[in-house]
Amino acid sequence: MTTYTVTARRWAHGWELHIENVGVTQARSLSSAESMAREYISLALDLDDETSFDIDIVPQLDAALTQRVRTARDEVKAAAQKQREAAAKQREAAEELRDTGLTGREIAVVLDISPQRVSQLLGGSTAEPSAATGG
Repeated sequence: MTTYTVTARRWAHGWELHIENVGVTQARSLSSAESMAREYISLALDLDDETSFDIDIVPQLDAALTQRVRTARDEVKAAAQKQREAAAKQREAAEELRDTGLTGREIAVVLDISPQRVSQLLGGSTAEPSAATGG
């Protein structure tokens, strides 16, 4: 999928949107910049689907603030990736614990999470042995 970088420059009436290799348009607010850029790109390039491409809005700020914002965004993305990786490892551990015969409640104690979280990790397949089956 094509990604268009849109440099947003503040001015008296809102934001100028400089769309790389396409052109320039305007938006009254930064929150409306993406929809305005999508509409402009679709019209300029005669595209039928405004969702057939990605938009990367880059507000133009002073250099130091831009770097802090970029760092913060990168760290949030990295943290989200780490969280996905940790959840996958937790799921694998829960599955291995289940395969050794532990109940969902026991897995919860071992992993220090709630029984509900164990159920989520295992896709609801943590049925406890019932009294009727001698469990």
